[in-house]
Amino acid sequence: MQCTEKYFEADAFRTRAESVLLAAVPDSRTGGGLIALEGTVFYPEGGGQPADRGTLTLPDGTELAVTDVHEQDGILWHSVPSLPDTAVPGITVEEAIDWDWRFDKMQQHTGEHILSGILHRMFGAENVGFHIGAEAVRMDTSVPISAEGLRAAELEANRIVWQDVPVVITYPTPQELAALTYRSKKELEGQVRIVTIPGADVCACCGTHTRTTGQVGQIKILTSENYKGGVRLSIVCGARALEAAQAMRARQADIGALLSAKADQTAVAVHRVYDEYTALKFNHFGLCSQLFDALAAAVEPGQNAIRIVPGLDPDGLHRLAVRLSEATTGLCAALTPNDKGTGYCLARAGGDVRALTKALNTALNGRGGGKPGICQGSCAATPEQVEDFLKKGIS
Repeated sequence: MQCTEKYFEADAFRTRAESVLLAAVPDSRTGGGLIALEGTVFYPEGGGQPADRGTLTLPDGTELAVTDVHEQDGILWHSVPSLPDTAVPGITVEEAIDWDWRFDKMQQHTGEHILSGILHRMFGAENVGFHIGAEAVRMDTSVPISAEGLRAAELEANRIVWQDVPVVITYPTPQELAALTYRSKKELEGQVRIVTIPGADVCACCGTHTRTTGQVGQIKILTSENYKGGVRLSIVCGARALEAAQAMRARQADIGALLSAKADQTAVAVHRVYDEYTALKFNHFGLCSQLFDALAAAVEPGQNAIRIVPGLDPDGLHRLAVRLSEATTGLCAALTPNDKGTGYCLARAGGDVRALTKALNTALNGRGGGKPGICQGSCAATPEQVEDFLKKGIS
């Protein structure tokens, strides 16, 4: 069968076409079907860019949703949920892509080219990983880049957007290609498609792109993290960048309302609340220490000590159990209600509480463990039920 003509390579803004159906076969993976056409406006998944979505309409009016497109040996196969009897070779099919989906991918892909080219020029960074995800674009670089360097590159990339320079597609001859400096993630054979963005990037690429950089709208780096000797970036472009800015503004408004602070004063207000929280936490620690001392003072040597104290975190539970075990050689248990049921810490000076902990976990659907003298965890029971279990276990 002949290779599929790729209409999107000649015109990425073409959204519709008519083409002859060459083959329609069942898809064993999905239970649907696969359709091959003489030519297509649908971009297949590849190069980090997802496949187009859209519809194929048969001459009898039957509309088939295209959910995926992949290329095999030069043939582009369109995945559809079913194959009607009228989908036979020789008929003319009307193609229509989901333009909003396509244009979003074009904005993301072109923005990635611009930023990758800028990072390569400024820091010698190679793009070693790229994927257009549902929420953001993932980019992996070969070298580490500081936060200051990323800010400078982001600004330079957006300057290219503001200049609205053309995105140029060329097919160099082998001689021209040999003299050309361009980015590529792998060795290429045959005709190479070069995407050039003046002032930013020259790269071998088969994807779809905007006509000019201005159509990218904006390039925004959302996050960066160290990854395999380089950095992993999460970026958004175009409409996604606008949505991210709007969401950020909404979050800032919520924070400002909670803190009674203006938008440009939220950071100051957060620092103030953090300082207040730190002071309260310090005071809470001291009050808990006094409470633990008082509870321990009320325990007779050799007596078991099971105490329920609401509001303790895991550290508080541990501190109380240790403090009780300093006052008695009996079983000591610190219990507190939590969202799972009860947090517990069992301790015994010179003893081993692991078997009791295991029995508690089995009986009360708990999880936890530790060393012979002290074990900690949580279970799906009330503190009173845990107390009752422990009293029966040591009676």
